[in-house]
Amino acid sequence: MSTKKNIETLEDVQLLVDSFYGKVREDEVLKDIFNDVIQERWPKHLEKMYRFWQTVLLNEHTYFGSPFVPHAKLPLSQKHFDRWLQIFRKTLDEHFFGNVAKKAELQAERMAVMFLHKIEHYRSNPNKKIL
Repeated sequence: MSTKKNIETLEDVQLLVDSFYGKVREDEVLKDIFNDVIQERWPKHLEKMYRFWQTVLLNEHTYFGSPFVPHAKLPLSQKHFDRWLQIFRKTLDEHFFGNVAKKAELQAERMAVMFLHKIEHYRSNPNKKIL
């Protein structure tokens, strides 16, 4: 049984990311989408996710990029984002507590809403360039 802790270090971020994506890779709703796209590039993807969440949660700017673009053309719907959030919240609750964990949850919720809205927008406007 692990003890819950604050998210304070890169190692904490890595625990969050590794635990979360470990669940995603086995989840019946999400695994095919993630595994089909990422394939053998999981180590590279996880490194990018460490940098993203390190930037967001620890205010250590190590991520450079546009997180939406790789998701723009994926076959995602509300059920996928709902499941993604459910797994993210469960992972946070298993390992962490405190203000930074709450910040992670709020950021994940914002991203899910924004990504789905943008995906639906681009599906409705197929000639519009994805930024």
